[in-house]
Amino acid sequence: MHVYRKSASRVSGLSILARLHWRRRIAAASLALTLIPVTVAQVCPGADPAALAWLEKMSSSVHKVSYNGVVTLQRGEDMQVMQVSHAVAQGVSSEQLTQLTGQGAQIDRVAHPLACVHPGHRLLQVSEDLRAGHCGIAQYYRFSLADGERVAGRQAVRILVEPRDMYRFGYIMELDKETALLLKTQTLGRGNSVLEKFQFANLAYTGHSPEGAQVNLVHHASHPLPGAPTLAGHSAGPWTVNWVPRGFVPTDSAGSMADRRTYTDGLAVFSVFLEELTQEIRPGEGLIRSGGTTSYTRGMDLAGQPVLVTVIGEVPVNTARMVADSVARVR
Repeated sequence: MHVYRKSASRVSGLSILARLHWRRRIAAASLALTLIPVTVAQVCPGADPAALAWLEKMSSSVHKVSYNGVVTLQRGEDMQVMQVSHAVAQGVSSEQLTQLTGQGAQIDRVAHPLACVHPGHRLLQVSEDLRAGHCGIAQYYRFSLADGERVAGRQAVRILVEPRDMYRFGYIMELDKETALLLKTQTLGRGNSVLEKFQFANLAYTGHSPEGAQVNLVHHASHPLPGAPTLAGHSAGPWTVNWVPRGFVPTDSAGSMADRRTYTDGLAVFSVFLEELTQEIRPGEGLIRSGGTTSYTRGMDLAGQPVLVTVIGEVPVNTARMVADSVARVR
């Protein structure tokens, strides 16, 4: 089907994004959660203060700890192996991700300010919400603590992240018991089925990246500051997304990327793309799922204009479908 081919073309770039999946998990789930147990019990009954305290430690680790190692990303029978390094110095962090299997691609990101706070980061600063009398992200997930396992030779503690609704996935996170660095994470679907798994195979606490890997493609990742203007792509005209799950907020600055909208709840991220077509296509939908990443595409007519709407991100299929159905022209 024509729509399905469009969906597949959208997902062709996901192979590189998948290699950054480990970093999104660390960045999204590891930000300041300075919590007082009494306050947690008063504002968010059932929340686990110990689990939230470990998330606070994890937040501190990614801003202070330099490391390198080999990680694996498994999705069903498919497994990718990557070399990662993360260096922190003089108020900035730099990262390098090199694929050791497949095409041998490499992604570099340098000089990212540690003080840069993104919308998803702010959602995880639960202490501010608690002081204001709100649960914040604890409204949408249950966080609890359990005994961890040994990962990459390091003893870990386990954070269980359970969604409170059907619109998002759950997670199991293993944190280094000494440094609180995220060592392993599993994305859980319906019935706690494991959709994908990331984990360190070995780990050294130094930011030096070992040499020797052959690289065929290098991508220098851009990382604009929140609110900074972004060059717009092809203008698709004024349009909006009328429904997203509770707790998701837009991450795009006003006027940026006219053909894209991106949303996050602090843990999960998804983007909505709208492409105007030169000719009408049959109504229909296309779907590709790769581990915890969904790509859902639908051809539709908006105010007499044929368009292709694509939702790509870390959400269940029904969530992506409902988001796509809500896309409308701004009148």
